[in-house]
Amino acid sequence: MHRTGALSLAAAVLALGTAGTGCGTTTPHRDADRPAVVSAASDSPYRGTTLDNPFTKPELVLSDTTGKPFDLRKQTAGKTTLVFFGYTNCPDACPTTMGDISLALTKQSTAVRENTRVVFVTTDPERDTPKELGKWLTAFGPNFTGLSGDLAKVKKAALSLGISVEDPKKHHDGTVTSDHGAQVVAFSPADDKAHVIYTSGTTTDDFAHDLPLLAKGAG
Repeated sequence: MHRTGALSLAAAVLALGTAGTGCGTTTPHRDADRPAVVSAASDSPYRGTTLDNPFTKPELVLSDTTGKPFDLRKQTAGKTTLVFFGYTNCPDACPTTMGDISLALTKQSTAVRENTRVVFVTTDPERDTPKELGKWLTAFGPNFTGLSGDLAKVKKAALSLGISVEDPKKHHDGTVTSDHGAQVVAFSPADDKAHVIYTSGTTTDDFAHDLPLLAKGAG
């Protein structure tokens, strides 16, 4: 096991996920050229990237799509939880990633589906109101929960997972973009910690392969 501080680990994963940046170009932190703290073991059962030091689930309370407070830690405890930061007007990574996970879930047993939660945290809360998030996520299925709220809280939670989120930018043509890392962070039901992350390029088959392993809390 490597031992690093939280910021070092966050930067390392940012370096790993440079190719996974979506909906614009995010700027890595200055120390993002440090070696990624990931497992070098070739016997990992996962197709995702295994972390040597698992991430702790962030303390994050935002509004869900009904407008009610949603405590990420408490309300996903004991469930396989896939967390993604993005926004509904994203032209590429967000709908593609959610669609891949949604399709992968249709290939799972009832037990795996019932034990899996996908939490989509908006990086554009001004436009992604709870109502708008709810309408957008309906297409992906009942496993998906949308969270909207204080962007400062969102950025802090994302950074704790090695994900860069920038303030939304309004362009001359009136469009708004929100630059963010495109990693999916998977928390195990066994200990509510993230042992695996998925970067850009992860396929539906990759998610379908790993979801049963995540549900079992495989090491």
